[in-house]
Amino acid sequence: MKILLNNNDLNEALYKASNLGFVPTMGGLHKGHISLIKRSLKECKKTIVSIFVNPTQFNDKNDYKRYPRNNKKDISILKRLNVDFIYLPTVNEIYLHKRITKIKLNKKDRILCAKHRKGHFEGVIDVMDRLTKLIRPKKIFMGEKDFQQLYLVKKFLKKKHLSKIIVCKTIRDKNKLALSSRNFLLNKTNLLKASRIIEELIQFKKKNNQNNNINHILTLKKKELSKFYNVKIEYLELRNMNSFKLSNKFQNSKIFIAFYLNRIRLIDNI
Repeated sequence: MKILLNNNDLNEALYKASNLGFVPTMGGLHKGHISLIKRSLKECKKTIVSIFVNPTQFNDKNDYKRYPRNNKKDISILKRLNVDFIYLPTVNEIYLHKRITKIKLNKKDRILCAKHRKGHFEGVIDVMDRLTKLIRPKKIFMGEKDFQQLYLVKKFLKKKHLSKIIVCKTIRDKNKLALSSRNFLLNKTNLLKASRIIEELIQFKKKNNQNNNINHILTLKKKELSKFYNVKIEYLELRNMNSFKLSNKFQNSKIFIAFYLNRIRLIDNI
């Protein structure tokens, strides 16, 4: 396994790499990341994992500062998995050149997280564009947990790059909570509370799958969950998973939620 610290190392290591799989991460590796990496190792001849906490996708400086970082632990995990390359760039390496054309979201895409986190997805798309140009992978492995991110990155990269994005299912713990690096910042009480909120939404979906006025009921559900669990719910909406338009039927749709527990923001889709 080679650890690549700059773009010169990267270019030299990947000069003749073919059938390359790429797993972009911000570190804080968990079983969700590991599932992506294992799929890349299975499908590709070589696999590279990047660890880069991208500052441009944080609209809150404190959120950026407290984002979980543990490179020593992450590298140990990647060694055990027998990953071929780890890319650990600095901010200066990634943002060496300014963009000629500024990234802008369409008005119809400024919903859910894009509505509440100004500049977030522009930062995500920018860094994914830069990483893809540098690494030139055949396949990029991304999870469904950040479903809106996946949708927007696919939409942008499809126009500019030959890399194929491989969509991988969300990995959940025994209590149905989606695995996330941010979960490391929660205490046991808040982890349990988050699990119960998601479990309630899973049961809600099962009970209401024949109802044709779901978003109206979800508005009431949002108030109920907020009050009962004493949490701030940023949004709770049913949207079509292909167009992201508001939906009133569960067919081809998902429930999207973002909520805060002790200032830690969690998202999920069910």
